Amino acid sequence: MTTEDTNEMGQALPGWQPPPHPPRLALEGHYCRLEPLDAARHAEALFAANALDAEGLNWTYLPYGPFGDLSQYRAWVEKVGPGEDPLFFAILDQATGRATGVASYLRIAPESGSIEVGHINYSPLLQRTRAATEAMYLMMAQAFALGYRRYEWKCNALNHPSRAAAQRLGLSYEGLFRQATVVKGRNRDTAWYATIDSEWPALEAAFLQWLDPANFDAQGQQRRPLSFLTGPLLAQRG
Repeated sequence: MTTEDTNEMGQALPGWQPPPHPPRLALEGHYCRLEPLDAARHAEALFAANALDAEGLNWTYLPYGPFGDLSQYRAWVEKVGPGEDPLFFAILDQATGRATGVASYLRIAPESGSIEVGHINYSPLLQRTRAATEAMYLMMAQAFALGYRRYEWKCNALNHPSRAAAQRLGLSYEGLFRQATVVKGRNRDTAWYATIDSEWPALEAAFLQWLDPANFDAQGQQRRPLSFLTGPLLAQRG
């Protein structure tokens, strides 16, 4: 940044144009496919996959669920599926075509070039798989390809697996918002994480290196963890 680029108001952004809203289109990966969430296509498979989480732990930090039966879950999908913000996707396993999880874009702010990923709910069939990581890569890659400047991840400060996941994915800790909201009748302090467009080329290279089949042995075990590749890229941990 030079003195010509900035003043007391900050850095100039010559030619800045707000990016478009993410399209309601599928995202295709090697291990997974993301499709706009649709009750008729996805609700039954997702409900069955979520039922494998017998204790319902996946719903602990979400503002909805668990759902007692398929009809309740289908009604929820019918409500949120058509929305534009959040814009929900079902995550399908490429090998089986089965929907095994969901995630969404939300707080989509083209005027600021900011977008958030959230409502992430990975069933036991999706957790700790290459598809799980690839789904997050595909969403992040699309956001930056569209022209977004900032990609956010927020979670309950007590949700330590989510906080660890954000940093594994290369999103830097930015702070704690105390008493940010109330969820299911309980206080929520919110931890903020993000990555920005200038960091994306190095982060994308880390994802592609991790997702490369050569990074996995004959038993499917990773040779180098993603956190080994993304850790040096973090601006701050927390």
